[in-house]
Amino acid sequence: LVMVFYGRNGKSNLVSMENKLEHQTKNQITYDIHLPSDLGALYKVRLGLQSSEDSISQLFLRHFKMQNTSTLDTFSLTINKTLPLSLNGDRWIEFPVEWPLKEALSVVTYHLTVFSRNILSERNLLHMTASIHGTHGDTGNRSLLWSLQNVQQGEDNESFLVIMDAVELGELDKVVLLISSKTDCKLDIKKLHLKEALKEHPIYVFEVNEAFSVDADKPEIQREIPVSFVIRGDKQKNDIDNNLHKEGSKARNLTEYTIKVYTGDQRGAGTDANVHIILFGNEDKSEVFQLTQSLEHQDPFERGKVDTFKIETKKLGSLHSIEIGHDGKGF
Repeated sequence: LVMVFYGRNGKSNLVSMENKLEHQTKNQITYDIHLPSDLGALYKVRLGLQSSEDSISQLFLRHFKMQNTSTLDTFSLTINKTLPLSLNGDRWIEFPVEWPLKEALSVVTYHLTVFSRNILSERNLLHMTASIHGTHGDTGNRSLLWSLQNVQQGEDNESFLVIMDAVELGELDKVVLLISSKTDCKLDIKKLHLKEALKEHPIYVFEVNEAFSVDADKPEIQREIPVSFVIRGDKQKNDIDNNLHKEGSKARNLTEYTIKVYTGDQRGAGTDANVHIILFGNEDKSEVFQLTQSLEHQDPFERGKVDTFKIETKKLGSLHSIEIGHDGKGF
């Protein structure tokens, strides 16, 4: 049994219950856990079994109770679920922590649609997980191949739906894929669509467009995929149909923007980090663009230089603001 605790300032490492047993009765086990003090107020717990493909043992969870031994604040929740959720199923349950006088988040069912070429034919040889990240944390690594819904197969494309429950993630920003295989194979993934099950929109689109060469003798492949764009509202229904049914076709009504970045002429003004930009208009906002291909310089954002970038995005209306930032890497 393992747990991950989420606080307003971050999350804990994987906390294993091994060697932490303090007290045990017939149907109750009590653990004493020390969490980092800088996590902030806890808002979510993810609880599960250590991943083991060959294990078929199950654990029935009836009730969960947690108490801060300093403040004596107490949280309790009736669970009544068995892990894993099926014989080869998801090994995680997560739930919001609701402290007195504090509003808790909700548990949301997410629909993740995977568009690919050959995953279905290779699925019995693959181990593939996704971790979804948003403003309220992440889902941890969840299996994508244990329960497939709405499977569709064409001559050169396929899609399937994965359903997962998680404490609401807020605005989504990236998906991290982990892929490994029992044998050598090539895996072609086109894109991912992600939305809440009870809402038509927004639909978060993650463009992948990569053929992964998986080697049975090598460690798993990891890819971090930032959100490409977000489909919001009925006014973009044609774009939704276009993305679902016309693979590879170019998005309609694209607008080109020229962006000039003037780096300051002071010591330390430049950066080697990966810089991104988002444009906000009165009709929509753009996807996240990485500013890497400067028209003037091979190494952009040097002190006292001007770099020009060209991007294409959907119709945004009149621009009113931008977000620009970097990932903090390098000097």
